[in-house]
Amino acid sequence: MSQDPATHAPDGRPRARGLGVPLPGTPGPLDAITDVPGLTVGYGTLLQGDGPLVVGRGPVRTGVTAILPRGAGGVGVPCAAGWWSLNGNGEMTGTTWISEVGALAVPVMVTNTHAVGPVHTGVVEWVVRNRPALAAEWLLPVVAETWDGYLNDVNGGHVRPEHAVAALDAAAGGPVVEGSVGGGTGMVCYGFKGGSGTASRLVPYAGSTYTVGAFVQANFGDRPELTIAGVRLGERLAADDPVSDVRWLQADGYGRGAAGHGSVIAVVATDAPLLPGQCSALARRVPLGLARTGTTGSHFSGDIFLALSTANAGALRSETPVSAPTDADYDRLTFVPWGRLDPFFNAVVEAVEEAVLNALVAGVAMTGRDGHRVPGLPHDVVADVFA
Repeated sequence: MSQDPATHAPDGRPRARGLGVPLPGTPGPLDAITDVPGLTVGYGTLLQGDGPLVVGRGPVRTGVTAILPRGAGGVGVPCAAGWWSLNGNGEMTGTTWISEVGALAVPVMVTNTHAVGPVHTGVVEWVVRNRPALAAEWLLPVVAETWDGYLNDVNGGHVRPEHAVAALDAAAGGPVVEGSVGGGTGMVCYGFKGGSGTASRLVPYAGSTYTVGAFVQANFGDRPELTIAGVRLGERLAADDPVSDVRWLQADGYGRGAAGHGSVIAVVATDAPLLPGQCSALARRVPLGLARTGTTGSHFSGDIFLALSTANAGALRSETPVSAPTDADYDRLTFVPWGRLDPFFNAVVEAVEEAVLNALVAGVAMTGRDGHRVPGLPHDVVADVFA
């Protein structure tokens, strides 16, 4: 008998719902961002070496994540899009163009802080290979990052353009692997092993049912803040919190990685027809979902969010004109009225909260550079709390 994808991963490991965590809302069939029709996710994961840090050699605990809103065949077809920054100590390239035209037509990539450049190059190489006409003029890839230097040789240049290409080639629909995979490989959340997490919600509207999906790269939060389904568990789980020990920072001079530092990237996608400004409004609701898990937003955390709509295919084009405009040269958008958006806002908050919890539940203890260790969230304690 197959297990419910909302409660268990394909390998049988539990997700947050599988531990009995009571979460509101109705998830999609996979409880993942890939419930949005046509959207695909791919990973490239790099795990190599143990012991003392040797820059350029490792240990390596990193990777890259690719999200293709319309799949590989839909690259170049714009989606309405908007973004928001809760705290700007981070990077998401391509956002100035999204602000300008309200559209996104390229894949979304997530990696580590010092790998933004090679991933950016990899996206260009992939588009040149797969969609040469799209690349004939110019490309502005969207690449976001969080910092994995507590576990990973972040300065070692291990993520290269070919890893971004491989993640794009691997992108597929279906269940999404969570935890220490792709860009989330070396990430830490609330002092536990964090990383990649996803969830979705179904929103009935005017006789149709739309999907709102969320994907997070969770690398934020201080252990005492951790809250699960309204229960403050951080202090109860205060033991075994090596990440909060700042002595390693004093020893090697890094300025990030102490308790509460890190970052979180969130991508929200929906098939509901929305305007670009409405996508920005969805992105602004992401922090409310994060806050349900306890975070207050650290100054040293880069918290940047992107939201997009896959509806209205063919609109929001930005092409170089080759002839005088005619009556056919108008874009037309169908969209949910602003006054009807509250259920979609609610879906964002719920899906983001669950995506973070799924990343935590999927996390498995990991040891990286210089013996730095991050424990996994203790499933037994969480299950007992909600039994």
